[in-house]
Amino acid sequence: MSALSLRVAVTAFSPLAEQIGAEIGYGTATIGVMGMVPTAMFALSGLLSPILAARLGLERTALTAMLMTGAGMLIRVFMSGTVGLLSFSALALAGMGIGNVVIPPLVKRYFPDHVAALSSLYIVMVQLGTIVPALTAVPVAEAHGWRVSLGVWSLLGFAAAVPWLGVLRGRADTGPMAAPAQAPRGGRVWRSPIAWGMAGMFGMTSLTTYAIFAWLPKILRDAGASAGFGGAMVALFAVVGLVAALIAPAVVARFRNPFPVVVGCALAFFAAFAGLLIAPMAAPLLWVVLLGVGPSTFPMGLTLINLRTRTPGGSAALSGFTQGVGYTVSCLGPLLFGMLHTATGGWLASFGLLAAAVLMMLIGAWQACKPRMLEDTWS
Repeated sequence: MSALSLRVAVTAFSPLAEQIGAEIGYGTATIGVMGMVPTAMFALSGLLSPILAARLGLERTALTAMLMTGAGMLIRVFMSGTVGLLSFSALALAGMGIGNVVIPPLVKRYFPDHVAALSSLYIVMVQLGTIVPALTAVPVAEAHGWRVSLGVWSLLGFAAAVPWLGVLRGRADTGPMAAPAQAPRGGRVWRSPIAWGMAGMFGMTSLTTYAIFAWLPKILRDAGASAGFGGAMVALFAVVGLVAALIAPAVVARFRNPFPVVVGCALAFFAAFAGLLIAPMAAPLLWVVLLGVGPSTFPMGLTLINLRTRTPGGSAALSGFTQGVGYTVSCLGPLLFGMLHTATGGWLASFGLLAAAVLMMLIGAWQACKPRMLEDTWS
């Protein structure tokens, strides 16, 4: 339930952004700013969440994250101005960002012998939370208004808080609370090549993925496709990512060093880039399927957070660093991709940027995939 709530504030809003702007009075520039707020808040939460987890414990931090998510999504629908809408959206996104960080170490704490299975479960839930609100936002808004369409998802955040209340109450009744998620003494996560490799792998995958989400419809429209076809291809891209989220964690867990799988994902990216650049409408379904295979390195990276750490504290530290640095870098993807297209009038330079990002992802993955533990490399 927690994982299912980690994207809904974004994907329920995006299809309604213009309609909401027409009512409360903001323009396209504000839509662009709102498009960068999610990754900015995820980055900030990634850097701050390990501190919260160390002070409060993972369970209380997860409870706090879900309450922030629900409250932010609910209160923002009562706002009549841009500042209020943006502020409470940021609150919800901060809660989601904290959830992004603490779920992997919670898997480590409660299911250390089933990391791959539980990683698949929560990553699939994240993907569903990306797809379903986007599909239902407009029909619900047409039937009941945009405030209902946005506000209904706040119920998911509050519902996801209930199991954590049960966990905390159960621990209080039966014995001492879970210890805070302290990292082992003497460790500094930024000293580890594993941490920088993970951040590079995660960040470059996210940069590429967000750029594709933002610009794929425009690329296909410029090649002669209809707007509807462009939207359908974005949906196909997301569905392939859902399948990858289900499969990738189990694949990673089977390999001592899964770097060859990362190379395969990179080759899928390169083939898709070449196809979309040279002959986009020759085989668009194939290019988009290959595009969807490439970001399999995203669920792989989230799974490696637990496979490359010994303790929940180490997992929390690595998760926070990976996502904090990774999301900071990734928010530049759609912006730089569009700037290069505007400057050159074509897509060659933009795809060159993505190709460079994939090469950097490979360099990071080389370090992240080596069979060693964070706690052995950060002192």
